[in-house]
Amino acid sequence: MRPDGWHLTDDVDDFLAQAGDFLRSQPAPHVMQLTWTERLRTRGAAAYGPQAPVLGLLKEGGRVLATFLRTPPRLGLGLSPLTPGQADALAAHLAALGTTLPSVGADEDTAAAFAGAWRRHTGATAALRVRLHLYRLGTLTPPEPFPAGRGRAVGEGDLKQLMAFCRGFAADVGEDVTIDAGSWADTRFADKRYTFWETPDGTPVSLAGANPMISGMVQIDPVYTPAHLRGHGYAGAATVAAVRAVLAEGATDVVLFTDAANPTSNALYQRLGFVRIADWAAYEFAPPAP
Repeated sequence: MRPDGWHLTDDVDDFLAQAGDFLRSQPAPHVMQLTWTERLRTRGAAAYGPQAPVLGLLKEGGRVLATFLRTPPRLGLGLSPLTPGQADALAAHLAALGTTLPSVGADEDTAAAFAGAWRRHTGATAALRVRLHLYRLGTLTPPEPFPAGRGRAVGEGDLKQLMAFCRGFAADVGEDVTIDAGSWADTRFADKRYTFWETPDGTPVSLAGANPMISGMVQIDPVYTPAHLRGHGYAGAATVAAVRAVLAEGATDVVLFTDAANPTSNALYQRLGFVRIADWAAYEFAPPAP
């Protein structure tokens, strides 16, 4: 048996063999770790760049208490919920290994605790990049009135329009990614299934994506309407259509993230029946001044 403490590996299968039950026991708080380990397991780390992922788990008495991921290409740190003491111990452990970190993301309390611990152990400064809210679907409540049109599954012939919508979404959220026919297969957008909302004449006006189902849970991501088409209820309609599709396929949990600074999207998802269950934060690190 491994001793108590933090243990690191670059083997996704080994990590999941030890920590999979822990992550699946509460899928919603662990949505990002479940999503990224599934991507690494099915597509291989090489799909995301030359650097290997680093995965860690905290064990005590043979039990897994917490986990982290550093996934390529940026190798930012993603954490399961930690106590302040666990966050400090992890920061000390990674600092002793000479680890450099560009960022950390986790539930708000964990992210703040780790950012403070990382500053104490390394001298790095931390700047809050974004706050998010995590929502879980309660009872789906379609908007009234529903906009004219229909939802339909995105097919292979829609790739050009799909990439245009995903480029627009990435630009809106400040995601540094190239999305074109040559790079599409290697982006995080490629492993999702998508639903378009179309106007009655067949013009796609909004998009909702759905990650692969993991432990009965599906994360809706992204949801995007071009700026000039907003305000007509298209995003809500596309989201409802995508949610209905995943529920029909057996999903027992549907979750999504919103930008805490966007009151429009937060109000929309609450009207659709989503319930806020956690606050999330991401911090960017800068090395200490010389």
